[in-house]
Amino acid sequence: MSPTRILAIDPGQARLGLAVSDPDRKIASPLANYTRKSLEQDGQYLQGVIADEEIALVVVGLPVHLSGDEGEQAAKARVFGKWLNALTGIPCAFYDERFSTVEAESALWSAGLTHKKRKARRDRVAAQILLQSYLEAGCPLEDTPRNLR
Repeated sequence: MSPTRILAIDPGQARLGLAVSDPDRKIASPLANYTRKSLEQDGQYLQGVIADEEIALVVVGLPVHLSGDEGEQAAKARVFGKWLNALTGIPCAFYDERFSTVEAESALWSAGLTHKKRKARRDRVAAQILLQSYLEAGCPLEDTPRNLR
């Protein structure tokens, strides 16, 4: 079976939130939170996820300002996506994740979770929200080559 699923990554300095689509690319589900260690260990972990989940595309959350301008964090996300693409050969698209963490926190708060439980789930739920938005936008692949310059 050829890979057909999409992996979304909500990148942070300390952690990565991961979510994955179903093979039909209709539904996003939270997958995991990963605590970053080193480039080598992070790469090994992500290569394993990509293989295990049969990933054909990675969507990296792009934290842009409310104005739509990109700042330092967006530049770091682009460097991360280029690194992951070079490491795995899997195409990486970038997608606006402006409100995904806020939405995730709100949803977890509404579910009545304690601070500790919200923190443990927030990054992967933010990645799920990012991925579901990407899927609902029709998986805009045409941005991939432009974003990997």
